[in-house]
Amino acid sequence: MRTITLEEHFATTAFLDGPGRDLREQARQVGGRAEQLMRDLCDLGDGRIAQMDAAGIDMQVLSLTAPGVEQLDTAEAVTLVRDTNDVLVEAIARHPTRLSGFAALPIATPDDAAKELERRVSKQAFAGAVINGHQRGRYLDDKFFWPVLEAAESLGVPIYLHPTRPPKPVIDASFGGFAPLVTEMLAGPGFGWHIETAVHVLRMVLGGVFDRFPGLQIVIGHMGEGLPFFMQRVDVMPVRLTGLKRPVSAYLRDNLHYTFAGFNFPPTFLDLLLEIGVSRIMFSADYPYASMAKARAFLEQIPVSAADRALIAHGNAEKLFRLEP
Repeated sequence: MRTITLEEHFATTAFLDGPGRDLREQARQVGGRAEQLMRDLCDLGDGRIAQMDAAGIDMQVLSLTAPGVEQLDTAEAVTLVRDTNDVLVEAIARHPTRLSGFAALPIATPDDAAKELERRVSKQAFAGAVINGHQRGRYLDDKFFWPVLEAAESLGVPIYLHPTRPPKPVIDASFGGFAPLVTEMLAGPGFGWHIETAVHVLRMVLGGVFDRFPGLQIVIGHMGEGLPFFMQRVDVMPVRLTGLKRPVSAYLRDNLHYTFAGFNFPPTFLDLLLEIGVSRIMFSADYPYASMAKARAFLEQIPVSAADRALIAHGNAEKLFRLEP
């Protein structure tokens, strides 16, 4: 059974010298596994392929690791995006059957971002784009960003919406008051950035993004960032209140796709399966932050038929991202 993973990360030296410097410094302070993680992020060659082989992963679709470029000044973002995507192009060229990629985008300048997406998709066969959450407190429901969404819909490629830390006032109000590391984890992978992503998606729905761009497809990880649990609840906001063409839950079922991304939890998977259905669920490992081997083992254990397991493992991704079987 072919396996394709979709929330798989990389970094470059320039990124770790810039927006990723806090990530690198934390790794230095922690040492051990954290420092190895930095090396794994930067390995786009034989070492990564060997780990994929050992875990039984046939293809990774790579994206620049969080926090990405969304919080940078415009000029710095444009330069880093170009150079980072070029590195990814070279890696894919070396391993075309094993690696694909999502383009990083300088969304602070939407016209530039739309042009970058068009170039990477049309000329270099990128699978889509990755956007790491808000851009300095602005979300994708803001019409300022709509040229990027229009380009994605026109090109027929999805946007992977990856978590990022909430804006600082939210962190201070909702996650502050604890030891610094506790606040950092609570606002980040312990809870906050998953809820941040869920709110971002709901803002896009309620802001009319999918009424304006009905063909736009968004991918989110971590078994849906909590949204499947609220699938019924969000419809307490009826269309007569929202002014939308459909109930909120309809957009979550028709304009979103969902990946595992390190959430190897059977009850969470079952909730996603029951609410969304198998056709919009895709495999992922969240490498190198989570184990490819554990993700692969979990894929074998989920309670679905062999045909549905194949859809989750590779079939849905092949169709959505036009990846050659």
